[in-house]
Amino acid sequence: MKYALIGCGRISVNHIRAALNNRLEIAAVCDLLPEKMEALLAGFGLEKDGSIRRYTDYRQLLRETEGLALASIATESGSHAEIALACIDAGVHVIIEKPMAMAMADADEILRRGRRQGVKVCACHQNRFNPAVQETRKALEAGRFGRLSHGSVHVRWSRDRNYYAQAPWRGTWAQDGGCLMNQCIHGIDLLRWMMGDEVEQVYGASRRQFHDYIQGEDVGLAVVQFKNGAIGTVEGSVNVYPRNLEETLYLFGERGTVKIGGTSTNNIDVWQFADETGADEARRGLREATSNVYGNGHTSLFADMMEAIETGREPYVDGRAGRNALELVLAIYKSCRTGLPVRLPLEGFASTDMAGTF
Repeated sequence: MKYALIGCGRISVNHIRAALNNRLEIAAVCDLLPEKMEALLAGFGLEKDGSIRRYTDYRQLLRETEGLALASIATESGSHAEIALACIDAGVHVIIEKPMAMAMADADEILRRGRRQGVKVCACHQNRFNPAVQETRKALEAGRFGRLSHGSVHVRWSRDRNYYAQAPWRGTWAQDGGCLMNQCIHGIDLLRWMMGDEVEQVYGASRRQFHDYIQGEDVGLAVVQFKNGAIGTVEGSVNVYPRNLEETLYLFGERGTVKIGGTSTNNIDVWQFADETGADEARRGLREATSNVYGNGHTSLFADMMEAIETGREPYVDGRAGRNALELVLAIYKSCRTGLPVRLPLEGFASTDMAGTF
């Protein structure tokens, strides 16, 4: 299956590794800066592979790469929607890094056009494939929690001036957003997915405490009311001193409690159920080694997307999942902007509507 990577920045290593692990035929890579393409390929010993074409224009890549089946988009967030729509129009299935768009209208258009063109759209929320997350999801689907009471996600990370200085788009409303959109959206995706997906109302508060050189928030909190009666809380921050602390997800039910911890929701720290089984002991203390905060899920996500393309089914993490995560972040943002609770569904709001907030 022919594959192309569009965007060779910080997360692109995980995409190339996933492509290689799944034996995809890497036909092309694209970035505005040729040196970034070369550095990425050199990291995998692919710099001399003449079959991999290099492009600085993704439109040219789409025109010239015959038989291209799958592309992944790993550019700055503000360009995700435009590139995704171009891929869809070219008949190319697409994996879109988070967030899939920066505006609800763009996310909805990606879904609409994907359906019209018969193109598979996958949102790159790879943490859904973490073993700890998968075990928890199985317990949830088996009804072991009983009725859910509440849940929470905490993303307590550190990002300093050097991080934001690496690229001028970071921390801007048009191209990135703040910590809730960039760092916390994976956790927000997991919380919404685990808590039943259907959100009734959200109330948020955010501040820019220590990073006066960015436009977005560096700390944000929210209370989420789900239609099933459960309540969720969100805490996202890049103000943790001196380094990343944790990304955790808590689920509390009438017959079960789980805490998924680690730096990227990759460990099971608490696993307690009323209907104890012999297998539960093995789940307690589950630890997954990861080399960075992105975890190991890209390989599984790519494998699932390939199977979805080959069989015609929808991917496990489809475009709707990406839209739902974006919707919740933007609803929190709108609440922060207005000072009022926001009811879902959310329409007609974009990250750029936050301009001038701080």
